[in-house]
Amino acid sequence: MDVNSSISLLSNIHSITADFVIQNLKKEGFQDFASSHGNILFQLSLKEKMPMGQLAKLINRDKSTTTVLVRKLEQEGLVISEPDINDKRSKNICLTAKGKEFNQATSDISKDLLSTFYKGFSEQEKEEFFNFLQRIRRNFK
Repeated sequence: MDVNSSISLLSNIHSITADFVIQNLKKEGFQDFASSHGNILFQLSLKEKMPMGQLAKLINRDKSTTTVLVRKLEQEGLVISEPDINDKRSKNICLTAKGKEFNQATSDISKDLLSTFYKGFSEQEKEEFFNFLQRIRRNFK
């Protein structure tokens, strides 16, 4: 075992899981989505509406990139943007009914993904794995 290949292995797993999600989204009728789109819709499922700047921070993208991603989601009818009543320079992003449907579909897909991902793992192994990943992330902060 070459432990120095861990990053390559993580990258490969990321790619495989992204493909799993994209294939299943296509089966549900949702085409042409990037993981950043899904992350935006997920964040909006946690809060009814959100300013663009806050959304950008939560998805770890700059405001201009987030704006481009949100425009694509608006074109697809998954979100709407509306002026912030307290700050006319700012826009709040909100889920539409179609965006909520997308989140329900991804919730079901996520259950299937996790079932496959952790197949054969004990609860203790899952916790240990999760703790190791958190440690790695902290190393980069």
